[in-house]
Amino acid sequence: MNSLIRSSALLLVLTAAAPVATAQTTITTTTETRGPSRLSPEQRTTVYRTVTRERHVAPGTVVRPGPVVRYEVGGPVGRDVELYDFPQETYVEVPTLKRYRYVYVNNQLVLVDPETSRVVDIITE
Repeated sequence: MNSLIRSSALLLVLTAAAPVATAQTTITTTTETRGPSRLSPEQRTTVYRTVTRERHVAPGTVVRPGPVVRYEVGGPVGRDVELYDFPQETYVEVPTLKRYRYVYVNNQLVLVDPETSRVVDIITE
C-alpha cells in the first residue's frame, strides 16, 4: 500500500512538473525612448512661435530654396545638418527640451537628439 501511495505521489509530481520543464523561455527587451515627454498642444505652439520669432537672418543674406527635405520621427538627420539650440525662454516653458536641438525646414520645427542624430518630434504651425 505504501508503494502504491509513493508511486501515485511520484506520478502526480512528475505530471505537474512536465509543463514547467517544457515551457519556453521568454526574453523581454525594453527600449528607452529618447524623445521628450509628450508636449501639450499649448507647449507645442509656444515652442514653435518662440523659435520662429527668434530666427534671424543676417542682413544681406540671400536665402535660396534648397532641395525638399522630409523628416520622420525616428528617422536620421544628416551629420552635415546644422542643429540649433532653442531660445532660452523656451526652456522656461518646456525644460525637457534642454537636451535637444532643432532644425527648421519646410515650415516644420524638427526636434533632434544630438547624441543619436535622430528626429524625436516634429512641430508644425
